[in-house]
Order: sequence, then structure tokens, then C-alpha cells
Amino acid sequence: MKENQLFLDKVFRKFRKTIETYGLLSDGDRILVGLSGGKDSLALLEMLGRKKQSPNPPFSLVALHVSMENIPYKADVDYLKQFAEKCGAEFVHVTTSFDPSTDKRKSPCFLCSWNRRKMLFSVAKEMNCNKIALGHHLDDVLQTLMMNLTFQGSFGTMPPLLKMNKFDMTIIRPMSQIEEKDIQMMATLQNYQKQEKNCPYEEDSHRSDMKELLCRMKEMNPNAANSMWNAMSNIQDEYLPKKILEE
Repeated sequence: MKENQLFLDKVFRKFRKTIETYGLLSDGDRILVGLSGGKDSLALLEMLGRKKQSPNPPFSLVALHVSMENIPYKADVDYLKQFAEKCGAEFVHVTTSFDPSTDKRKSPCFLCSWNRRKMLFSVAKEMNCNKIALGHHLDDVLQTLMMNLTFQGSFGTMPPLLKMNKFDMTIIRPMSQIEEKDIQMMATLQNYQKQEKNCPYEEDSHRSDMKELLCRMKEMNPNAANSMWNAMSNIQDEYLPKKILEE
């Protein structure tokens, strides 16, 4: 049991360090947490709840679960409500839907995610929240980086802190430096209840391909994830090609 607690404390230290390094929390923040019911969002809410117990800085939490009517993702809403309240968060549950035929240029995964994200912003405004916390971990960040490099020809990903001036809202990702395997271990130790997930579009995404590729990179170098994270703030510009602008 002592070893388990030491592991949980180690994960929380990474969580707290990310908050401090990137200035994710400020006095009086009211934070909306996207609570899907998966291991990542449960871990995020639990650690924010633990951080909330310290007096500095003071902040409040609202946990939002968005049900998508036309996706067979079944969540135990009562369990999520009890979990949120245990973490010191107010719980909100809303239901919405999306029509995949409205835009054939975008994948159903993109449209579903986009509609959930719009609901997050809408409820955040209604609940007078100034920040939205999302449960993206280090593997998510690196997979997005690899997808942008491969399909968009750009070097960018999901930062720990993103100010959305258009919506007057700030996105924070306090688990950005925690690997998925550690979140999975935390979920096991804390006995998180699994949700029933049978999304018909899940395998259509390139993200599963990037996940497999990242796993292979970790097999070559167990420290690959941390190395890639550090590379994003260690850009050696003089060794990169530059376009010559014609006069």
C-alpha cells in the first residue's frame, strides 16, 4: 500500500509541477472540467480536487459531463456526480447530438469532438467559468504533434496553456507531462469505474495509428516521450531550412 501511495504522490508532483511551470492556476479561478468518465478525465478531476485542498491559489471547480445522443457511449451519471462531489466540484450534465452528414469533409470523430467542445464553452460561460481544464496527457500531446507533422505540415500541438481570445476563455491541460501508462496505473489503483464505450467511428481516426507509432518509438528509446516534449522548447532554428523570399 505504501508503494501505491508513493506512486500516486509522484504522479501528483508532476501534475503540480506542470501547473507551476506554465502558470495554469490563478487566485479566484472558476474552472470547468470536461468529465467524459474515462480514466483521463477522472484522474484530472481527482488531482484538481487534491490541489484545491491547498490554500494557494484558491479556485473552484465545475465538472461537466456531455452525453451525445447518437453515440453509444454509456456513462453512469450517478457515479460521475458522486465522484465530482467527492473531489469538491459542482456537477453538471447536459445532452446534445450531432449529424455526421452535415459536413462530409470532416470525420465523424472531428464533428463529435467539435460539438462536445462547443458545449464546453457554452456551459463554461453559463457557469461563469474563466478556464476549461481538459484531460490530455503527454501521449495525447505527442500524438497530436506527430499528426500535425504528418498530415498538416506544421510543427504544433496542444499546449498546457492556451488563451482563446475569441471566446474569452483559457484552456489548461495540467496532465500534459504525465504519460498515459501512469494515468492507467492511477486508474487501477484508485479503482475508477469503466464506462461502456462502443463508438462506431473510433477506428476511423489517424490517432490510433499515431498511438501505435509512438509506442514503437518508446520501444526504441524508453525516454522518447520526455525527449520529444523537451524538443518542443529546444528548437535549433539555425539548423532548419528557411524559404528565400523573392523580391
